[in-house]
Amino acid sequence: MHGDPTLLSLPQLALVGSRNPTPTGQRSARDFAAHLARAGLAITSGLALGIDGAAHQGALEAGGVTLAVMGTGPDRVYPARHRDLAHAIVERGALVTEFPTGTPPLPDHFPRRNRLISGLSVGTLVVEAALRSGSLITARFALEQGREVFAIPGSIHNPLAKGCHALIRQGAKLVETARDIAEELGALCGACAAAGPEEAPPETGEMAEDYRQLLDYMGYDPVSVDELTDRSGLTAQALSSMLLLLELQGHVVPGAGGRYVRTDKRT
Repeated sequence: MHGDPTLLSLPQLALVGSRNPTPTGQRSARDFAAHLARAGLAITSGLALGIDGAAHQGALEAGGVTLAVMGTGPDRVYPARHRDLAHAIVERGALVTEFPTGTPPLPDHFPRRNRLISGLSVGTLVVEAALRSGSLITARFALEQGREVFAIPGSIHNPLAKGCHALIRQGAKLVETARDIAEELGALCGACAAAGPEEAPPETGEMAEDYRQLLDYMGYDPVSVDELTDRSGLTAQALSSMLLLLELQGHVVPGAGGRYVRTDKRT
């Protein structure tokens, strides 16, 4: 491994999910990781693209500890675009692997890596996962190892929420805030018991009523400008201007296919 081996003794939370998350999923992973890292948990994930990378980054941005379990030898960073992230993790955490030097990223290595991710952790949080995904393999390992499993619910129209919904139906704890996890793990992890309330997002001033109404028209599912035009009666030009401002203020994020998604930022 690279980094501080004593960090392996810290209480860890595994945070895993899709390699191709929605902007909302990516933000959720980063925010949950940051809050839980500040609460005293080490955030453990697999250094993959998407949710894994967002989890590592969230923990680092919060000044916390994060561990990356690799499906390669200690001298190989996969994916290569996470080389800088891997270096940052070594500074505030560790890169962990059971594979010898020179081992390439072969497909059957990643389920083995997932077993270590769940086994090192007191619980596993799944953020956006399809019904057939490596994240559900990690959750299954966690159950077999007697660990807690948590899942964040999503829109019924989001295919990446289906894996999380399946886990919840099977008994995983539904979580909406990092506080839900801290309370559940309080008996297992003394650091979590001291976790404070969720931090409120920074205020951006009083929002005009027409912008509040537009957010109400959006709901929380991905929505196109055409759909918003029908719902609100506003012109496409007016909507584009308003959506741009809401995006700059962090209230909406652009998604695939020209659709917009409302965030959970308070208005």
